[in-house]
Amino acid sequence: MTGHDATAAIDCGTNSTRLLIVGADGTVRTRQMRITRLGQGVDATNTLSPAALTRTLDVLRDYRVAMDAEGVGRARLVATSAVRDATNGEDFLRAASEVTRCQAELLPGDEEGRLAFRGATADLDAAEGDDVVVDIGGGSTELITESNGAIRAVSLQLGCVRLSERYQLQDPPPAADHAGAVTAIEAELDRAVSEVPELVGRRPGGRLIGLAGTVSTLAALDLGLVTYDRSRVHHAVLSGDAVARWCTVLGAETAAERATRPGMLEGRQDVIVGGALVLRQVMERLGFASCLVSESDILDGLIESLQD
Repeated sequence: MTGHDATAAIDCGTNSTRLLIVGADGTVRTRQMRITRLGQGVDATNTLSPAALTRTLDVLRDYRVAMDAEGVGRARLVATSAVRDATNGEDFLRAASEVTRCQAELLPGDEEGRLAFRGATADLDAAEGDDVVVDIGGGSTELITESNGAIRAVSLQLGCVRLSERYQLQDPPPAADHAGAVTAIEAELDRAVSEVPELVGRRPGGRLIGLAGTVSTLAALDLGLVTYDRSRVHHAVLSGDAVARWCTVLGAETAAERATRPGMLEGRQDVIVGGALVLRQVMERLGFASCLVSESDILDGLIESLQD
């Protein structure tokens, strides 16, 4: 391919590493996602492990090849919760910059939230009231709303990987472990609504828009999809009852049993319960009966930022 008119965004998350390449005409050239579990063990050790670093850097090398093939001229590479928490996060940023030839950025939680909100709402009609975006990552969850033209975001120190590791949610835990996870989520939600009261003081008629692998996996399971179909998952609606039901059903299964379910992505089965509990508690606390699933997210927000 000739020319260097395409733009790219890379998101190095706690659980997955993702790539989006968009042509100059706005068409999506490629979306890729690989489970790399960069944040494995970070909650306990505050360190990115050598194995996690190797997995992630190998994927980043592959992404650089794809970017060269598509003629990428401008790109943003960002790292989030796991790298924020790790004492050797700077080492990863240097290595990631080297293998991709992009300056790796460490995003603060609030900036992560603003970019996610921008991406999630870009292809939606305006709501009557104030929308809330919930972005459930591996190590953190961002809650973002727009009130009177200003975007307010708060980053919660919990995500599907962090909760699953801390409360042993990979296989059916004792009820006390579920209770411990819910207590931790509720404590962080207390802090969120204290810091951003607009989350509960919203104009009525807004939507809860859910992002990331937990939400899209729950949608795929609820739709009965055998294989992932972005066109069906994007803007699907999850009811509060459905989310609660999946918390119960998946929470009673082993990770191996979850892995056999059609629609369960490999690498998601051991962390899905933690993420589902976050979504359930957010919906209950903020008073949303349903969640609109968006497959447009921080990657799309990063691409838009390159076009400003």
